[in-house]
Amino acid sequence: MSQQSAFFDLYHQGFVRATVAVPVVRVANPEANAAESVRLLREAAESGTCLVAFPELGLTGYSCEDLFHQQALLDQAMAGLRTLVEASKAYPVVAVFGSPLKIDGTLYNCAVVVCRGRILGVVPKTYLPNYREFYELRHFASGDACRRAAIDLLDQKDVPFGSRLLFHATDLERLKIHIEICEDLWAPIPPSTFGALAGASVLVNLSASNVTMGKEDYRRLLGASQSARCLSAYLYCASGFGESTTDLAWDGHGYIYENGTLLAETRRFEYESQLAVADIDLDRLSQDRIRQNTFAQSAQRHRDLIESFRTVEFALGRASGASVELERSYDRFPYVPVDPASRDLRCHEIYEIQVQGLVKRMKSMQANKLVIGISGGLDSTHALLVCARVMDVLGLPRTHILAYTMPGFATGKRTLDQAHRLMRAVGATAHEIDIRPSCLQMLKDLQHPYSRGEAVYDVTFENVQAGERTSHLFRLANLHGAPVVGTSDLSELALGWSTYGVGDHMAHYHVNASIPKTLIQYLVRWVAANGSLGADASAVLNDIVDTEISPELVPGDASSQPAQLSEAVVGPYELQDFILYYILRFGYAPPKVAYLAYYAWRDRRRGRWPDVPEGKRNQYTLADIKRWLDVFLLRFFQLSQYKRSCIANAPKVGSGGSLSPRGDWRAPSDGEAAAWRSTLTQIPNDPPRT
Repeated sequence: MSQQSAFFDLYHQGFVRATVAVPVVRVANPEANAAESVRLLREAAESGTCLVAFPELGLTGYSCEDLFHQQALLDQAMAGLRTLVEASKAYPVVAVFGSPLKIDGTLYNCAVVVCRGRILGVVPKTYLPNYREFYELRHFASGDACRRAAIDLLDQKDVPFGSRLLFHATDLERLKIHIEICEDLWAPIPPSTFGALAGASVLVNLSASNVTMGKEDYRRLLGASQSARCLSAYLYCASGFGESTTDLAWDGHGYIYENGTLLAETRRFEYESQLAVADIDLDRLSQDRIRQNTFAQSAQRHRDLIESFRTVEFALGRASGASVELERSYDRFPYVPVDPASRDLRCHEIYEIQVQGLVKRMKSMQANKLVIGISGGLDSTHALLVCARVMDVLGLPRTHILAYTMPGFATGKRTLDQAHRLMRAVGATAHEIDIRPSCLQMLKDLQHPYSRGEAVYDVTFENVQAGERTSHLFRLANLHGAPVVGTSDLSELALGWSTYGVGDHMAHYHVNASIPKTLIQYLVRWVAANGSLGADASAVLNDIVDTEISPELVPGDASSQPAQLSEAVVGPYELQDFILYYILRFGYAPPKVAYLAYYAWRDRRRGRWPDVPEGKRNQYTLADIKRWLDVFLLRFFQLSQYKRSCIANAPKVGSGGSLSPRGDWRAPSDGEAAAWRSTLTQIPNDPPRT
């Protein structure tokens, strides 16, 4: 496989495609059930899957009851199993089938693991329910009753047998599978817990599980929590149509979770066989286990038990030129809540976190006023909205917000007007301070060419203005006994897009420091949409969101939009925030981040747009992604850490992380970006032709 083809292969990028199969079953007819399972196995293989799980006792049907003690049925089940093993030779897939097996005169409810015509192992059910509608102890023995470590099965000698087996794909390093059966998940400590601690990344449950009202929610709860606690993927499949309805009904519920996130789910109460397919990110699970060190501590605590696990190795044998495209959907705005059902709750929660942090800081400082600079741009707008809510919580008038807009050499009429409209709408005490005289004096002191009439707009020229604004704010804080509220956001901190020290880098307390630009845009839109501040405020908030993002430090023309655009230097914030999320939250290598960005942003696979106006919906080619990724890597890993090492206090808001040196991110200020940038050669400039 060429490097370019490999880049677009999901298996090369740390994913595996997995499937839960729910066949229509015919009770006590293993021949028919085997034929249907072979058909579904073929369909799953053709979809590019490498792992497929079938229901508990799927070869015979779960509801055979005392028929399980009939030798004819057991013999037919063995013949059906032989059919499945033979069929598996054709596919690079590991398949898990449910079947009764008689071993040493005892009957076990088993999962049989098969790949490429070889039985890799047999896992017996550990916990047998014998309450309410379940009578499994009448028919089966627990796997704990068998002292064998291996059995002979279908002409294979020494097939590994037991509940403490791991199945490792040698050609997919991170794919390690543990298997349990139905009730095992309902136990206080499911066997898969120890399987995960022993190294399994994918946990598989073959289930039958009849349906009663509301039971599907409980199944989801179990699968979500088990996958989250075990930092794993969890595959679950239950019996569907065709099981006996003498006393029970069956809904064919199957799902795939990844660390608490639902990836795929079957349709319940279907009358045809079906598959649920998902692309599981094994890199994510691996990175989460590295970070969450209690996982390793748990493994150490249960070391004796974990050491009793055996690993069965196998090779899938995928074709050398095979390339499977990612089908999983990735949101273009990972920091932004996109679910309408929870949108208001999430936005309210974000504000409450910020408000609580600032309320506590004011109380500890015994302050009843706040000082804040208002530019008419996005970040200071959101911070002012937080300040307004703080005053409401404290029972203080909003006039105690001392808001200052400070026009400089490049301040435009649009943003200055927006600043005044916003301060009036919120009810803050509004001031305007022209910083140009003090800036000009500073430039004269520095003997800067601009002070002699030369149009030199260098970094010194820019930072004199940023520094003067912050200097004024801190002295105003002294004058009024009020802390300065910082406005710089997570995106700017990541990219180093702030003036160090006496600049927007510093404040007495930051409220936006763990909120990225894309989320701030969304939150401001949300306040405008709900109309909580009135029609005038909503109008100016919408105007602010529609204004191009700019530090406004370099003079331009008379255009209604700023001449100096931040995104022309540091890259599109929506793309850089995507990159930041997957590097900060998961620690992915740059090629993996580019791969995800490509699938999230390309035209034919439109990601969800959370209230982004049609005209703002950009697209990025792989070349665009690669270019701005390089900018991000240099600025994030090499140029900007010294600014983050001494930022002011600020509350962490989301699981996407923060860059506080006292919290999520602790890094050397003089680190280098070479290790990350060197991987960019693995990213092609264009996708393969189709």
